[in-house]
Amino acid sequence: HVQLVESGGASVQAGGSLRLSCAVSGYIYSNYYMGWFRQAPGKEREGVAAIDVRFGSTTHADSVKGRFTISKDNTNNALYLQMSSLKPEDTAMYYCAAGNIGLGLDPAYFGYWGQGTQVTVS
Repeated sequence: HVQLVESGGASVQAGGSLRLSCAVSGYIYSNYYMGWFRQAPGKEREGVAAIDVRFGSTTHADSVKGRFTISKDNTNNALYLQMSSLKPEDTAMYYCAAGNIGLGLDPAYFGYWGQGTQVTVS
């Protein structure tokens, strides 16, 4: 069973940077895809970025392209989301996820989820 635990969320000023981490434990097996999602109160869960852990291929939502970068550290199996030029609109609970359907930003592609870490930008 795959376990995902996010960390790194914080309150930051607009224009600032932050790196979220997702510690991964358990056997990944066919869960070749990992992603970051976010959800603000009253809003739908939104795909932020995803990565094919086999090849490093990534996809990022248009709203974060050029500002956020998803990456995977194969030495410790951690997943990261480097966030720069943060905006108040980025305020949300951020979740990491793993799945086996494909590389995409649809939450339905992912079967394993972390508990979330809060990012607040003011």
